[in-house]
Amino acid sequence: MTVRAAEPSDVASLRELWSDILRKGGLDEQLADIGRVVSTARERDDQCVAVAEIDGEVVGAVYLEATTFTPLNLEPAVLAVSPHVFQQFRRKGVGSALMEAACRFADQHGITHIQTAAAAEARDANRFMARLSFAPQAMLRAATTSAVRARLPQSRQVTQAATSKQRIDRVLAARRIRRERVPG
Repeated sequence: MTVRAAEPSDVASLRELWSDILRKGGLDEQLADIGRVVSTARERDDQCVAVAEIDGEVVGAVYLEATTFTPLNLEPAVLAVSPHVFQQFRRKGVGSALMEAACRFADQHGITHIQTAAAAEARDANRFMARLSFAPQAMLRAATTSAVRARLPQSRQVTQAATSKQRIDRVLAARRIRRERVPG
């Protein structure tokens, strides 16, 4: 098994590997997205798509980025996004090789921490990360904007229409007050 930087010829395999986490859309869109990610990572020193291959076949990959813990906590960290291994190659050391690549990437950038994430329902992946000493730091949640807005208390929601209506109400109230004060 070898681990190397992804090349444009790996895009189709990476799309298949990461199909469950890519944006929903057509095959062409997903291939274009992965192509853009691979291209950008090849051009930048702070990003890398590491690919594990056996006998010339892509069997796993991980996206690596030198960043910070969060936008507010500026301590450097390597973000190891979506370390995935094809089902038939699991439990053969591929995941460990990918995480070793993350450690090498961190060492190259003088960074002492690595972060990763696995889907909440990915039991095996979460156990693997726990065995490698990754501890839970946060729960990342996602929802559509419309779903969040629908659940917010109505009194807290500020929409453009409501804001405009409030302005009109204020103007009309001011006009009424002026009319009431004008001696007749």
